Formats: sequence, structure tokens, C-alpha cells
Amino acid sequence: MKAAVFHALHQPLAVESVDDPRPAAGEVLIRVGRCGICGSDLHMTEEPAFGIAPGTVLGHEFAGEILETGKDVSGLRKGDRVAVAPLRGCGHCASCLAGEPAWCNKFMLQGGGYAELAVASAGQCRVLPRTTSLADGALVEPLAVALHGVALSGLTPGQRVLVMGAGPIGLGVAFWARRRGAAKVAVCDLADLQSDLAHTLGATSFVTVTDDAQARVKAALGGEPDIVFECVGRPGAIAQALGYVRNRGTIVMLGLCTALDSFVPFAAVSKEARIFTSAFFTMGEYQAALDMLDGGQAPPQAMISDTVALADMPKAFEGLKKRTTQCKVMVEPR
Repeated sequence: MKAAVFHALHQPLAVESVDDPRPAAGEVLIRVGRCGICGSDLHMTEEPAFGIAPGTVLGHEFAGEILETGKDVSGLRKGDRVAVAPLRGCGHCASCLAGEPAWCNKFMLQGGGYAELAVASAGQCRVLPRTTSLADGALVEPLAVALHGVALSGLTPGQRVLVMGAGPIGLGVAFWARRRGAAKVAVCDLADLQSDLAHTLGATSFVTVTDDAQARVKAALGGEPDIVFECVGRPGAIAQALGYVRNRGTIVMLGLCTALDSFVPFAAVSKEARIFTSAFFTMGEYQAALDMLDGGQAPPQAMISDTVALADMPKAFEGLKKRTTQCKVMVEPR
């Protein structure tokens, strides 16, 4: 099969022929229909902290059609179209049984979506409703990540929300925050490239970051935000979030920052601010994101800005490492 293969940091992925995967017991073989290019994959190819081995096929936001089922697979059959949750656990421990495989002692992040074929455990797969496309199926994972952050925040109806960062996760957070009753949601970013899209997903305002950003955010929200979602993942973002949030407000960190960062603890203590970190999602949240997309009319589908063939994927992947008008680029391996 053809796959986009990682060979070394700071080098483009290479499309080449590799051995077809085979499903083991409890696994299914999937013909990949769509795979979203995720910001975390961009980080993985540039930063040594992730420890990605040469020869790895990345891609964890994918959906496709089951071609073959391995031994001991029940509830799935050949021809089923499925979305694949990339959180792979043992399937038997307390965390897995509670729908939280990310906290299994044997957890691994499932990749393989930048290829024509992939394998996954049956427990990772969710059958797509007839009215849900493969592109929608590949969008479930980032929306579940965003939903998990909003759920952890303790958001209550009527609150004011600031989302730092207008990438797919930040825009997903804006969507869920409004859907869960936030009175006002401001999205801020260094540029206004995603302003229209942010409003489509439910943001009530978009703020371009400048020297007077704190005052502009306060004006846009009618007061300091009750909750700040940090979806940037760069040094200095936590300190900025502390400058924005109200006294006794909440900061939720979803951005992936592998560099050393610092902030003045007094800035947090003096506000008695609560700081949460958010990673991955529960399987219940994954299903909720899938249910929301059913029917093809959900606003988050507007985030899909382009679909590229596997042969063109490395160029598109490198392009996303720079500031761009693209939002969620999908790969169609076949």
C-alpha cells in the first residue's frame, strides 16, 4: 500500500510503498477514506519530545470502511463505515471499562491514517450513521478533544468565554462553549484569517492580538472572561491567559507546548485563578461529537477547508506549519 512515512525531524513526510497491515485478534482492517491533518502531528515531526521513530505512519483523525475483521471481533463486520478513536488501551482495566482508555497503563496513541490501509482494535471503532460522511467521521476526534476541555472547565450557562487560538481545537472549543450556554465567546489570534469561520461556529467576537488585547477582550465580552481556553501551545500563553481571566476565574490548557515556559505565580495566586490541563477525551465525549455531526448540517463541518490526495499530502502538511488560511485539511488516500 501507499503511505506517507516519517523518517526524521524537520524533513517532509515521504509517500512510499510499505507492507499492508494485517489485523490481529480483536482488530479490524480499515480502508482509510479520510484522515485529518492534526496540529499535534505537525509538532511530532518537528520536536524531539514526542519521540517518533523513523518509519512511523502518523495520522490519528481517520475514518474508513472495514475490509476484514480479525479473530474474536464482534459487533463489526466487513463493509461497516467507522470513525476510529485513536486512544488504544488494553480494553479490560478499570479506565478502559469506564470509557477512558487514555489513562490505561498500556495506552498508546493510534496512528496510521496517512495511508491507504490501517488497523485498529474493534473497541476503538464507532459505526457511522448512514447520513454521516467519512469526512465527518474524521472530524470527530478534534471535536471530542475540544468537548473534553469545555467539560473540564465547569462552564455554566451565561458565562463569558475567551478562546486563545483560532485553530481547529480553538474553534471547536468556541462551538461547544456556545452550544453549552456561554453568553459570549471571544476568539483571539495573531491574525484575523479565521474570523469568519469563528463566527460561523458560534463566536460572538474575534479579537486580533495587539498591545491593547486585554482591553479589547474585556470590551468584546462586556467584562473579563470567566473562563479562558488556551489553545495556542506556545511559551507565554499561560501568562497571557492569567492577564485576561477574571478574579477566581478558570484557565483550561489544551495547547501542546514542549518548550520550557514560565509565569509569575503571584499573577495566579492574586486572582485565585484555577488552572486545569486537558488531554484527549472520553469515549462518551467521542460518541457525543459523532452524534452531533449526524445529518450533515453541523457548523463544525465548515472547518474542512481542503481535501488532498495522498501524493499531495506532504506538501500540504508542510504548508500547514506556516500561518495559512487553511483550517482542517483532509487527506483522501485513494
